[in-house]
Amino acid sequence: MGSPRFAKSLPLQVAAICYRKRGTAVEFLLVNTNGGNKWTFPKGSPEARLSHSRAAEREAAEEAGALGAIEPRHFHLYIHSKGVFWQPGGVQEYVVKAFLMEVHQVRPADEPMRHPTWFSPEEARQRLAKGREVKYAHELEAVIDRALERIHFHGELWEKSPESRNGRTAAHP
Repeated sequence: MGSPRFAKSLPLQVAAICYRKRGTAVEFLLVNTNGGNKWTFPKGSPEARLSHSRAAEREAAEEAGALGAIEPRHFHLYIHSKGVFWQPGGVQEYVVKAFLMEVHQVRPADEPMRHPTWFSPEEARQRLAKGREVKYAHELEAVIDRALERIHFHGELWEKSPESRNGRTAAHP
């Protein structure tokens, strides 16, 4: 996975791509933007004292109340924008490192106006696209697609492993 050539020139954010499995279905947890008119993944700026994955995990807890297992390495980079061209400051683009996080528990979010909500992959694509320029909507659709590939790949690995077939784990031979 190569970094986009422009990644070095844009400020960095980290995002937790929160998901849960419901049987064979996968759902994604989205939150409202600060303005409340768009849906997004929990995300924010990295912190010097935290790894990027831990910073994304913190954002998931603060914005969505999501607790779970986050992967230590990002699985995708995407471009995100904040602001609108007709307001002071205009539009700022960010490169976002996306970390996959399987949610095990949801508690009340620290930021109550975020309204964390679970969506099917198709609903998530539609919600993420609404109110965004096409290029940013496509960036977010790609995050959902890459996340699904990764989730299904891990599921297949687990189902094919000898330990899972015979009911044993390495810790309990």
